[in-house]
Amino acid sequence: MGPDKAIVVNQLRKTFGTFKAVDNISFEVEGGEIFGFLGPNGAGKSTTIRMLNGLLLPTSGQASVGGFDIIRQSEQIKHHIGYMSQRFSLYGDLTAEENLTFFGGIYGLSATKLKERAHEVLSLVGLLERRSELTRNLALGLRQRLALASAILHQPPILFLDEPTSGVDPISRRNFWDLIYDMADRGITILVTTHYMEEAEFCDRLVLIYQGRLIAQGTPGDLKRAVPEQIIAIYPDRLGEALEVVRQLPQVAEAALFADGIHAAAAHAEEAESAVKQALAAHGIVIRRIQRLELSLEDAFISLIETAGGN
Repeated sequence: MGPDKAIVVNQLRKTFGTFKAVDNISFEVEGGEIFGFLGPNGAGKSTTIRMLNGLLLPTSGQASVGGFDIIRQSEQIKHHIGYMSQRFSLYGDLTAEENLTFFGGIYGLSATKLKERAHEVLSLVGLLERRSELTRNLALGLRQRLALASAILHQPPILFLDEPTSGVDPISRRNFWDLIYDMADRGITILVTTHYMEEAEFCDRLVLIYQGRLIAQGTPGDLKRAVPEQIIAIYPDRLGEALEVVRQLPQVAEAALFADGIHAAAAHAEEAESAVKQALAAHGIVIRRIQRLELSLEDAFISLIETAGGN
């Protein structure tokens, strides 16, 4: 593994009986990048994270985290990573500061270092003024920030965030991503799992995992470009009739109602647009507006899953 590779995964596999939770996945994470691990619930994201953290042995394959082998050197890995699970792993009957003291003890920080770092991380996540409050009395978004503070207390170079924004409101989610950017600016490598499409757009690179298989990887732009179809938005005057006409066209792969219009997917947008105009005109249907849309990551995700046979 080169010095710039924070995480290297090669043909990693985990089975439980006949169930393939993770099915021969391979990817690399560069040092200092925000790397997204995207997929629906049950895709195998958390199982992969647990293997990379040394909490679960793989059935086969290899991986290294920070240069340490996940099978032979799992104890060393635990000292070089921060891990924030979707359940936050905090103690509700302790204050914010007491939670940090507890985790600092686990990480082996000296009393002096712990005091210094607790102040730093509480300031970073905006909880310094709330440090004496019981954790159970903090709002979910604040508990989320405290969990992040606990994960970075020992200054790990690599941070694993497993569905860190699950269940929090959109404003807290956005604020949390500001903290993630701040971590990356400090040189920390971050691997974050999510099923929120808008969060995937914030990542430098990402992989798409579905039913344990890696079906695509690259930048968000790469994934969008990997889908051959383009989306045409059509706004006709007789919506239902127009949809039936558009669906019959060989130039259109798929068409569906979308709000007050029709979204049609086509491999060759120019040809499809021309065919739509001619066909609707022939039926006396007036098109108020027609335009090509930029493919969203969600569009790409659905298309890539369908291509991989996940209908």
